Amino acid sequence: MISLDQETKKWLDETLFLVVKKMESVRERSACKIPAVAVKGVHDDRSDESIDWDMDNGINWWTNGFFGGILWQLYHHTKDGRYGEIARVTEEKLDRCFSMYYGLHHDVGFMWLPTAVADYRLTGNKQSRKRGLMAAQFLAGRFNPAGNFIRAWNDNIPGQQETNRGWAIIDCMFNIPLLYWASGEIQDPRYREIAMRHADTAAKYFIREDGSVRHIVEFDPYTGQMIRDYGGQGYKEGSSWTRGQTWALYGFAVSYQHTGKDLYLKTAVKTADRFLSRIPKDGHIPVDFDQPAAPHIEDSTAAAIAAGGLIELCQLVPEKQEVYLNAALRLLKTLATDRCDFSPETDGLLTHCTGSYHGTKDREVNFTYADYYFIEALLKLNGTDFKIW
Repeated sequence: MISLDQETKKWLDETLFLVVKKMESVRERSACKIPAVAVKGVHDDRSDESIDWDMDNGINWWTNGFFGGILWQLYHHTKDGRYGEIARVTEEKLDRCFSMYYGLHHDVGFMWLPTAVADYRLTGNKQSRKRGLMAAQFLAGRFNPAGNFIRAWNDNIPGQQETNRGWAIIDCMFNIPLLYWASGEIQDPRYREIAMRHADTAAKYFIREDGSVRHIVEFDPYTGQMIRDYGGQGYKEGSSWTRGQTWALYGFAVSYQHTGKDLYLKTAVKTADRFLSRIPKDGHIPVDFDQPAAPHIEDSTAAAIAAGGLIELCQLVPEKQEVYLNAALRLLKTLATDRCDFSPETDGLLTHCTGSYHGTKDREVNFTYADYYFIEALLKLNGTDFKIW
């Protein structure tokens, strides 16, 4: 349990009150939706069957588990069964992904850990357990033993003839907890072994000497030899995409919690310390730490994910507890003060979220997964979170 001073506890109580009050309204308006973003204050719906099934638009969209995750977290926090009822709507709609098959990729952990696996852990729902195991089997099938990595995405690189069958991405550190869960659930070491081999590869090839993080690394899919890295959703090749930094910071901490392997904790600390050294004075996190001064583009998502990871690390690294906890609080308080819409009349919570530096449609908007990580971090501080990862 994290110890907070009275002033911080008062701030936390007030902020959680605003979150719950808002979500009591949002959950009803979006009860039949799987939202990815709030557009002009209104959630979109990636479960709409009129939307193409592909991973860029519809039911296979990689963030489709996060609304369910918010609901299960608040179900655990408030003991209000209505959250669970609505969360199951998402879970059941995602069954369509299994029958479609095409469009699913490395992000099945993001989709089924906060939905089916959370449901099973909290309620014992046997159908949810089966869904989680199906997703884990799918993810394990993407493992390439030649290079010890889980393949990212599908199909060809847009506009090029080459394929991305040798690509891996840092984001996958948050999908492999699905494999840790499955391994423990059915006492089969294969899943844990795949997760750890991927984590070992990520620690070796994705983390630079200075602690910054590569987004995409390409390997020869037949030999496993590293070919090159890509800038991906950051500013450019060799730059420091902030959300990728937080996937590593938090993701390696989670892998350490599941395995106890010292390499993962050291890697989490290394990436965390690098992140802290580059936080701007105003506490607003840019899309990329190396982006030009103008235009200044933020990503509140990176701040929220970092906060959650730092709260975990402050409990794993006693000698840095105060540093990590204070940094997490600063990030969360900055978001709550400057980058949150607590109005019950609007669906989105966090503002100024950005998908990629060079993107144009997803620049400084709201993302449901950013809302999830912000709420999760608050509940961690409160001691009422539910461990999804």
